[in-house]
Amino acid sequence: MDTNNGSSTMDFILLGFSDQPQLELIISGVVFIFYIVTLVGNTTIILVSYLDTQLHTPMYFFLSNLSFLDLCYATSIIPQMLVNLWGPTKSITYGGCVLQFFFALDLGATECLLLAVMAYDRYAAVCQPLRYRVIMHPQLCQKMVLTAWLGGLGSALTVCSLTLKLPRCGHREVDNFLCEMPALIKMACVYSKVIEITVFALGVIFLLAPISLIFISYGVITQAVVRIKSKARWRKVLNTCGSHLTVVTLFYGTIIYMYMRPQNSTSQDEGKFLTLFYAIITPTLNPLIYTLRNKDVKSAVKRILHVEKWSAKS
Repeated sequence: MDTNNGSSTMDFILLGFSDQPQLELIISGVVFIFYIVTLVGNTTIILVSYLDTQLHTPMYFFLSNLSFLDLCYATSIIPQMLVNLWGPTKSITYGGCVLQFFFALDLGATECLLLAVMAYDRYAAVCQPLRYRVIMHPQLCQKMVLTAWLGGLGSALTVCSLTLKLPRCGHREVDNFLCEMPALIKMACVYSKVIEITVFALGVIFLLAPISLIFISYGVITQAVVRIKSKARWRKVLNTCGSHLTVVTLFYGTIIYMYMRPQNSTSQDEGKFLTLFYAIITPTLNPLIYTLRNKDVKSAVKRILHVEKWSAKS
């Protein structure tokens, strides 16, 4: 069997939902709307967190990073997806596919670690309120975020280098709407035990370990919340922690179901819809969850708008 990888510089074909053209029209409209909401929602959180001094806290520093990450993640996928859905061809250059694959892995792994960091921040805020500013000092917050970004970068470089070395024997069709690891591995004409072990090991590091730490943090938080006698503080804790826990459930639930199961146990269409959920819908829901459930963000938006309106009048 010829395993020459000489076609590595040729364009790839993203099949997406091409076997269901009517569904493609619906998906393209939904994706476009979600992308606009993603851009507006995440940009709003970044700007509000930067402009309002009352939000210069560790929680909103992490939230701004999460919003920036979601902006980059959605932008690395959706524009190319819309071009393919609306245009006559469904191709993507080899270089574009590599970049999309790399950024999807990098940003996805970074978000896994960042959500765990945010859970630790909530633990410190609820369980160590008097020492919170001492524990979560700016230098530590910056180091934790930098570690999350570097960890995601390392995992992406590892998986990308291994996956792209697989011989494809001239195969160009990617059975998905983006260049994602499961679809690219299925294009290979050889089986790689090394990639399977590597992906499983990274799954434990970036999925199971962070989600375990998050559960432990919220277990301790739950015990602390039960002892809170102030209804106002109790409600505030539930709002901020509830927002983060909702985001964690949506993101980790689909990612773990997608990546920690045997690849042949998930149908291709099911895999596409799962990818659609965590790649398109989750980045849109994150800012909505935080703004709709968080009074601090709402108040900050009102303060900024009020200041701008007053400045315009004067």
